[in-house]
Amino acid sequence: MRINVKKLNLLVGGLFLAAALSNCSKDKAEPIDTTYPEINTDSPTAFPKQCGVLKRGEKFSFKALLSDNKELGSVSVDIHHNFDHHTHSTELQECDMAPVKQAVKPFLLIKNIAIPAGLKSYELNTEIDVPADIDPGDYHFMIRLTDKEGWQTIKGLSIKIN
Repeated sequence: MRINVKKLNLLVGGLFLAAALSNCSKDKAEPIDTTYPEINTDSPTAFPKQCGVLKRGEKFSFKALLSDNKELGSVSVDIHHNFDHHTHSTELQECDMAPVKQAVKPFLLIKNIAIPAGLKSYELNTEIDVPADIDPGDYHFMIRLTDKEGWQTIKGLSIKIN
């Protein structure tokens, strides 16, 4: 018996193709989430706002509306000095800046804030203490919001601490 190599290769290739196609699901896959989450600080109750003022030695409530098309993941806040006038503000409104100065005892806060699982929208309201003995002046208030898929939105506010 003589075996035709071309027919055998064609037969084996066809079997592999049939096996591969039989493993494909007929269900439509859910579309990949490519939408960034949103940080809303425009509402009347949101705080702080661009060019807002905080006071040393006092607490304030950080308030913002967080949302995503699928599911929120995590949020963090980073407050650091801007005495050298660097920028990562995401806002169009410019704020009056104090002269450049050297930091002696600047305020630095990096805080992760829990978001309950399964939410598409969350009204964030968390208290933050501003120490009394820090350098007053220009600061950045950075908000980083990540959705469940890993997409991240950053909102950078310029604030003052007096």
